[in-house]
Amino acid sequence: MRKRSRTIIAIVILLTVCFGLTAYWSAETTGRDGDPDANVVKDAGSEAGSNMEKKKDGNKVVKVLTAPFRAIRHLFGGGKDDGKLERLSEKDVAKFESVATARINDSLSPAEAKPSASSDAKEHLAQGRALLLAGRVNEAIAELSLAASLDPRLSEAHSLLGVAYDRKGMHDRAKDAYDRAIKTDPEDAQTLNNLGFSLYQNGNYRAAVDKLKKAARLAPTDQRILNNLALAQMRLGKYDDAYKNFARAGGELNGRLNTAAILERMGRDEEAIKQYEAARRVQSNSTIALQRLAELYRRTGRTSEAQAAQASLSSETAAN
Repeated sequence: MRKRSRTIIAIVILLTVCFGLTAYWSAETTGRDGDPDANVVKDAGSEAGSNMEKKKDGNKVVKVLTAPFRAIRHLFGGGKDDGKLERLSEKDVAKFESVATARINDSLSPAEAKPSASSDAKEHLAQGRALLLAGRVNEAIAELSLAASLDPRLSEAHSLLGVAYDRKGMHDRAKDAYDRAIKTDPEDAQTLNNLGFSLYQNGNYRAAVDKLKKAARLAPTDQRILNNLALAQMRLGKYDDAYKNFARAGGELNGRLNTAAILERMGRDEEAIKQYEAARRVQSNSTIALQRLAELYRRTGRTSEAQAAQASLSSETAAN
């Protein structure tokens, strides 16, 4: 009996570990939420996306070890909202845009208390911003809609509504919200950034570059704006311009590595090699550059160079 119990426990542990490893693998592939190229930049420690992106932190090793337990908890319905899209209809949106009846009534979201219009627009804006950062998008839309209704000239409320609608996949609504924000404040770099990134995500790269260039002129040291501009330029094949903006955002080494990583994702191995080699000229012991060069040299049939890169990588790893 005891042996049978141990066998059952072992099977459960094995299944749990498998669930955890599957979750970890999914998180590290292009199946991950968000734009894959923007994820490359964010994984390198740089800012990209809208100005309401949540920073991802934490040790990946810890995440692997805890993934089985988190997977089981989610399997039985536990855990917090994972940020996935919830159902939201045009009817719900119409309710949000009415001060008196801003609430959610879809099947996946419990009925929330109606936001009170007794406080001023800026208080509702602050609440909406906090909810959006927390990933509670439906509630954020309700608060931000109320803020915009109370003060139609509150450009940030419209801009954040655009971000929220983008997260719900309601891109036409998002564009309308951004347009209202820009009409109110045409020199707001953050709104231009959010609109530019939205256009980029929807494949409108030329328009994205136009908006992001304007944002960069208004905020020339903003890392997020510069990285978003570089991402859009990469999609247009303007790799040198993209590198310059990646470098402006995070320095020459990061500029080379980000450009190389995205070129590699695009299947442009030879151009990626040139960027990784340039990264090594900036920092000869860059383990990232050495690791990717070893793989890319091997992939392109440059065996001796692959062996040399691997030897240098092994030496650096041993030294650290």
